[in-house]
Amino acid sequence: MNKYAKNLIFEIENKYADVFENIDDIALYNQEKVLNAFATNHISTLNFYPSTGYGYDDMGRIGLCNVFASIFNADKAIVSPLIMSGTHAISIALAGLLTSGDTVLCPIDKPYDTLYSVINSDNQLSLKNSGVKFDYIPYIEGVDYTALEQKLHKQPTMVYIQRSRGYAWRGALSIEKISKIIDFTRKISPNSIIFVDNCYGEFMEKLEPTDVGADVIAGSLIKNPGGGIAPTGGYIAGKEHLIDRISYRYSAPSLGMEIGSYSAGYREFYQGIFVAPHVSAGALKGAFLVARTLEQFGFETLPRLTDTLDDIVCTIKLNTKEQLLAFCKAVQSTSPVEAYVTPVPNDMPGYDNQVIMAAGTFVQGASIELSADAPITEPYIVYMQGGLTYEHIKIALANILESLKLV
Repeated sequence: MNKYAKNLIFEIENKYADVFENIDDIALYNQEKVLNAFATNHISTLNFYPSTGYGYDDMGRIGLCNVFASIFNADKAIVSPLIMSGTHAISIALAGLLTSGDTVLCPIDKPYDTLYSVINSDNQLSLKNSGVKFDYIPYIEGVDYTALEQKLHKQPTMVYIQRSRGYAWRGALSIEKISKIIDFTRKISPNSIIFVDNCYGEFMEKLEPTDVGADVIAGSLIKNPGGGIAPTGGYIAGKEHLIDRISYRYSAPSLGMEIGSYSAGYREFYQGIFVAPHVSAGALKGAFLVARTLEQFGFETLPRLTDTLDDIVCTIKLNTKEQLLAFCKAVQSTSPVEAYVTPVPNDMPGYDNQVIMAAGTFVQGASIELSADAPITEPYIVYMQGGLTYEHIKIALANILESLKLV
C-alpha cells in the first residue's frame, strides 16, 4: 500500500472515530437480534439438510423463512434460493399484490432502471400492460409532501418506497425518513399497501422498515443479508395476508409456500444471515471512509459528512470518463477474483446507457462484496459498494488513489 495513502486513511479513521464506533454499536445490536432469531426458532443442523422433489415439510426452507420473519419483525417471510435477484423478489411481490385497475405511487422519483421496466415499460408482461397504473413524485433534496398529499387523496393501492439510491444522485433513506412517509400516508390513505425496496439497507440501523409500519419489504441475498456467503436468493417479508398472496404468485395459487426444495442444502444461507450484521457494518465503514477520503481531493461524494449512513453505497462524482474507467479498473485489479480482467462499458438488460461494472467477486455480481459500477453518461458518477472485509476496502481505496494519480 502506498505510504501516503496509508497515512491519509489512518488520519481519517482517527478523525471520525466516533462514526466508526457508532457503526460498531449498531452491528452489536443487530448481531444480538439475529442470534435471538436463531435461538427462538430452534435452528439446528437438521435445518441445513437439502431436500428434493416437492420439498414438503422442508425444515431448511421453513426455518430460514421463520428466522427472517423474526429478524425483520414480520408476520411471515419468503426466503428462497430460487429468487434470482432483488429485482426478481420485488417483481414477484408486486405481481402478487397488484391486479388490473390498481395504482402505485412512488414518492421518491422513479425506481432504478431494471425495476422501472418491470413496472412501467411496454414489455408484454410489465405491470403497465397488466392494467396497473404507476405514478411518481420527483425527489429533489427530499420528499415533496405537498404533492404527496394531493396524490394520496386518490387512495393509491400501493405506496412504493425505494430505500437506496439506484443510479440517482441522492442519499439512501433513513428509517426516520421512511417512518415519516409511512405515518403521512396512513393519515390520508390508510388502506394503501406500503412496500419498501430494502436492498442495500439491511442492518444499517437498529430498526428496519417493518419495525416502523411497512407492510412488505424485499431484498437480495447477494447483498447485505447474505453476508457474502449466500450464493444466490432473495427474500420478501411482511404482513401475513400479504405474504400469503405473494406466495401464490411465487409458486402457484394452490400451493403457496407449502412446497419448494433445494438439493444443495441451506447451511450457507443460515451462515450468511448470521454474519450479515458484521459484514454489513464493515461495508458501511468502507463507504464512509471512501467518501471522506475522496472528498479531501475535491470530489463531490455521498454520503456527505452531515448525512446519516443508510446504505452500503458510496457515490463519487468524477470529472471525466477516463477517471471513471480508471476508478473501476482499480477496483477490479484489487479484487480476489479475476483481478487480471479489465472492465469495459457494455450494454446491459434494462439500462438505457452502457454500464461499466467492476466486480471480482466470489459470488457473481454480489454487491455485498466490493464492487463498483456506473452508467456511461455525464455527470460521470460511480457507485462503489460492499466489501467482505473492511481491510479489503482500505487496500482498494489506496489503489484507487494511485490510479487517479492523487498520491
